[in-house]
Amino acid sequence: MAEKPKCPDCGSSNFKRDYSKGELYCQKCGTVLEEGMIDSGPEWRAFDAVQREKRARTGAPVKYTRANKGLSTEIDQYDKDFRGVRISAEQRSTMYRIRKWHKRASVSSSMERNLTVALNELERISSMLGLSNNLREAAALLYRKAVAKGLIRGRLIEAVVAAVVYVICRQYHIPRTLDEISEVSGISKKEIGRTYRFIKADLGLKMPLTNPVHYVPRFASELKLSGEVQEKAINILDQAVKKGLISGRGPTGVAAAAVYISGVMMGERRTQKEVADVAGVTEVTIRNRYRELKDKLGLDIPS
Repeated sequence: MAEKPKCPDCGSSNFKRDYSKGELYCQKCGTVLEEGMIDSGPEWRAFDAVQREKRARTGAPVKYTRANKGLSTEIDQYDKDFRGVRISAEQRSTMYRIRKWHKRASVSSSMERNLTVALNELERISSMLGLSNNLREAAALLYRKAVAKGLIRGRLIEAVVAAVVYVICRQYHIPRTLDEISEVSGISKKEIGRTYRFIKADLGLKMPLTNPVHYVPRFASELKLSGEVQEKAINILDQAVKKGLISGRGPTGVAAAAVYISGVMMGERRTQKEVADVAGVTEVTIRNRYRELKDKLGLDIPS
């Protein structure tokens, strides 16, 4: 990592920008480090969304989740002239034909048709999984990279989209399992896993290990457990990670067992079946992980 710049007089790294004077100065000793800075913001002010839209001189940002990146023209469906008066029946018929050919021309190549289908599917899966717009944009960009490299040829579009969503969830530490993505996409877990490994290898992606701690807030929230239970579960998992107890075990099973244990220890007991249903694992898995954590960490769990 690059070292933070320091004040030449006092050695402090605590700087502040004064946009009214165009200066960068040290807050500790007042030394001016830079002056005559250019303000890259707008020279106008807006007090609501309507004013901001009217005064802005740039358009919407590029969106990778749209097949044309949001840069194409659109012909509206209102059938009115510039004064707001409805146009004649003959003109409406002409406008209908123009719209139809405009749509056909905008998806002329096979790649554009592929993107149209894939990005609609990506939007559907992301919506069902509750992913944010930033994650959808990241997934769309990764899919475009896969298309540009020719990795889509001969593969099911829906399987590639599901695999891309799984990659993004892993990279951004979003607690979504392969089973959940398989359920919402309608593609088998085996097919998504195979496509995921293929994309990962061909694009040279480095995937972080799934940390079971990321699943704790979600499980605890669905089970209506308190913050103290979450904190205790995270503490148990931290100890388990340090002792290497999660190696070779599914992160969801370990996280579910930790939540179950912490609930019992904090007096907010939930049944193994309730925890298993929320985590998407079997009761047997929870019992096995429960015994391992209890024995290896020496936990005093009330019966």
